[in-house]
Amino acid sequence: MNFRRLFYPTRDLIPILERQASLLSESARLFCTMQLTLDGDSWRSTFKEMRNMEHQGDALLTEFREEISHISLAHGVRRELTTVSMAMDDFLDVLKDCANALNIYKPARIDDQLQELSRIIEKEAKALQDMVSLLSDMKKNATAITLQADRVTELEHDADEAYEDYVGYIFAHEPDMREMTKYKNLAELYEKATDSGKHVADCARILVMRFI
Repeated sequence: MNFRRLFYPTRDLIPILERQASLLSESARLFCTMQLTLDGDSWRSTFKEMRNMEHQGDALLTEFREEISHISLAHGVRRELTTVSMAMDDFLDVLKDCANALNIYKPARIDDQLQELSRIIEKEAKALQDMVSLLSDMKKNATAITLQADRVTELEHDADEAYEDYVGYIFAHEPDMREMTKYKNLAELYEKATDSGKHVADCARILVMRFI
């Protein structure tokens, strides 16, 4: 099924999804830069920027819901498209929570493993941005969309391994229980963000499988 046929002659919803994906990619990039400094002022400034992006994401989700409510679609099509949009909004929320956690915990260092997790988050967001841009013609781009979804899944598996290795590392090398808790909680949030990225990819995969 040609995806554009679903919307003709109505307005295309893909540009809204693309704007969501662009916000995700930029927010993930900013979050990754937060790992390169221990400056609290810089963290607060970046968090505020990411929080503004999260508000923009909420507005885009509302816009998407309003647009799709005016379009005559099969129930399954409406549901799966909305699920992709909601999943991206959830990912953006988790990224904001990760950034806020740095402000709250104020860790004395950013270990290499946390930096690696943040890079995985950024790579996931970029892969999702590339994937969403292909949704304008799912029939033509089905293989490419699936490959991007597979890429996100691989990255999420890498994050699982990095998280498990890091938990073992901090238990072995961090004698201060309070600091250990900070690092463990940060790692859990970062890993949760990679799970959110995989959820977006899974929703898009279902969309493609169901409607082409």
